[in-house]
Order: sequence, then C-alpha cells, then structure tokens
Amino acid sequence: MTTERALEKRQFGHRARLALTPAQGRLVDDQAHAARAMWNQLHDLWTMTPKCQRSLSRMDQTLRQARKEVDWYAVLPAQAAQAVLKTYFQAWKNCWEGRAEEPTFKARTRTVMSVDIPQGRDLQIKRVHRRWGVVNIPKVGRVRFRWTRDLPVGKAANNENRITGARLVKDALGWHIAFRVQTMEPRPEPHGGGEVGIDAGVNLPLALSDGNHQDHGRPPRLPDGTADRDKWLNPDEKAKLLRLEQRAAHRKSFRKPKERNSSRLRNTYDQIKRLRARATRRAVDWQHQTTTNLARTYGTVVVEQLNITNMVKSARGTIEEPGKNVAQKSGLNRSISQEAWGRTVTMLTYKTARHGGSLHKVPAPNTSLRCSACGFITPGSREDQATFVCKNPDCGWQGNADHNAAINVLHLYRMGLALVPAAGRAVVRRTRGVKPAVAR
Repeated sequence: MTTERALEKRQFGHRARLALTPAQGRLVDDQAHAARAMWNQLHDLWTMTPKCQRSLSRMDQTLRQARKEVDWYAVLPAQAAQAVLKTYFQAWKNCWEGRAEEPTFKARTRTVMSVDIPQGRDLQIKRVHRRWGVVNIPKVGRVRFRWTRDLPVGKAANNENRITGARLVKDALGWHIAFRVQTMEPRPEPHGGGEVGIDAGVNLPLALSDGNHQDHGRPPRLPDGTADRDKWLNPDEKAKLLRLEQRAAHRKSFRKPKERNSSRLRNTYDQIKRLRARATRRAVDWQHQTTTNLARTYGTVVVEQLNITNMVKSARGTIEEPGKNVAQKSGLNRSISQEAWGRTVTMLTYKTARHGGSLHKVPAPNTSLRCSACGFITPGSREDQATFVCKNPDCGWQGNADHNAAINVLHLYRMGLALVPAAGRAVVRRTRGVKPAVAR
C-alpha cells in the first residue's frame, strides 16, 4: 500500500542562452544601460535628499516624472524601471540590517549588464521544437532561446507550477535569460545513504572520508610545478589565450595616459573574456555534476566552516612591515578563488535537501594537522601539501593529507561538534553599530 507524500513549494532558477539578432541585441543593450543609469540617478537623489524626507513613495514619484521628461528612459519598460527601484531600496534594507555594505554607483565597464522582467505573464514562452524555445521580451519582441530542460508553460502551467518572472543577464558569451520557476513537488523521503566528510583543497578539489575523491580529471599543475590557472582550457585554447594576452599588452603600450582604449584593444579584451567565460562554464558544469552525484549517494554530508574571505587576503603588508612570500601567497589566493569552494557548498546545501539528505558544517581549525588515527597534533606530521606522516611514536599512520582531513571532518560531526546554523538559533536584531547591553 502506497501513501502520497506531502507537496512542498520549490523555487529555483533556470538559465538559458538567447539567440538575439543584431537589432534585438542593440535594443537589449539600450535597456540595460538605461537601467544602470536609472540606478545611478536614484542613488544620487537618495544621497542628496535629507534623511527625514527619504521614502519609497517619494522615489517612485520622482521616477515616474523622470520617465515622462527624459526620452531615453522610455526604452526601459515600466515594470523593469519599478524593479530597479525595488532592488535599490532592498539594497539599503540589507545594509541597515547588517547583511551588506551600502549600495554604490554602478560603473559602465565593471557592472554586469542586466534587465529584470518581474511579470511572468509578459514572457509568453512557447516551445518551437526539441532544441529551441521562443520568449517574448517587452519592447524587444520574440526571441529564441536554447531549450535545455522542461519548463512549466502552456498546459503544464497553473497557479502552483509556473514561471514567475525572468532576468536578462549579459556576460562575455552574450545575453542569457534566467527564469524564476515555482513548482509544487513531493517532499523527498529521508535519504538512506551513509555519512561522508569532505575536505576542500587546491590540488585535490574534494577529498572524501571514504576515499572516493573527486578531481577535475586534469592535472592541477604545470610541468614546472606552478599552479595551472587555465586548466579548464585545452592546449589550443591556452595557446590562443597566450597570443591574445601578448597582443593586448603590445597594443596597450601605445596608449597614452588618460586615453581611451582603441577599438582593436577592446576587441582583443573581448576575445580574452570569452575564453575566460568558457573556462568558467566548464568549471561550474563540473561542480554541478559532482555535487549532484554526492547528493544522490550520501545522506549526510559534512564540510568545514571556512572563512574564505580571510583565506584569500593579500600578504603584501605595509611599507613599515612588508609581507613575506607575497608572490606565493598571491598564487595560492588565485587557486582558492578559482576552485570556488563557497559555490560548491551552496550547491551541496540545496541539492542534499532536495534528495532528502542534510549538510552540516564543523569547525575548521586543526582538521588538516590532527592525525585521524591517534587524534594527536604532532608538529611536522604534515610534510607537504599531499603527504601526512604522523610523528607520534605510538602511531606512525601515513597517507594523503586531504584524506586525513576529510576523516577528521566526519569525526567532528560524529562527536556532536556540528555548528548550529543561524536559522536554528535565537537571533536578536539590533541597530548596526549599537553594542549589546553586556558590552555597555
């Protein structure tokens, strides 16, 4: 006899690549530039307005009046303009509650171009055939996009299973559309898999406590022993990237101070960005496939609580107290950033929950220095990046250093030393900068 499982709401995003014509590409670019300029003018108005007169309704009235008086604001749909205002106001709320820094101006060259489509009914998505779909973008028209997964559209859409909106985002490979999808799915049954501890590293990306390590399938270092920052590119792409970087450096040498880049130099930079973006897509694809496999295999996943921001700080120091091994630390920071450990943990968090499992975090100090066999921390046990030999005379265990750390991570969880997430603690909100009563 089977029983129906309770349904739960699930919200996720799906990103697809757009196939814009040159005319459509110019229209979307104009909308993105208008949205960025609107953000900057809202920020300028907000900072000049006295604090007692700042309000969302006042900014909304000013925005509506500006759309009537400024012609080039009209290229941005009204719903997208309202989305810019709501996003800006939410950025200040995040700042007031201590979750983020103050919002700032968006530069033209360093800001990701994006346009929000908050109303899902405006999209009018239709599947053309197996590989392509068509979506309606306000003030642009019907645009094709790559159909890589089933979406709740047409007869499959209802109040519980539907697309609530989308966002257009541009990167080095072109424009993409990110759909916001809402579905009702059966609540997953408790996962029957085992427990595993994971240690994130640079040479060995994910070391597992049971020995089922996950690597990239390509050497992390060059023949001379240095880290390979372009390991996701094949030899032909690496050679092309080297030629482009040399060409960019040569053309940049002719640029005078405070002079804009030439069209040829900008074109060279765009080619370099496309190669970098291709490598990033391959790295993210490996993370998705690996984390999905781990979530399906194990019921309990244990990782370290890492403060990655502090780990990648520069060792340059100051003029009075200069740092040591600055170049080596810079290369290590680059390798850590390239592995994107935080993104891996984020993927594991929602994927384990989707498959009925759970993810736990344990304190990170000394997991790589403690022997997993005897439990003692003996100086000199970790001989190098990959070798661990316990110097305890009564032990003498030896093996891979990352594997040893993964076993220690799992052992901390079994001892009950897992960290309690913020959602499970009583969190007291107070004004930023105000000390608690005990500290006063």
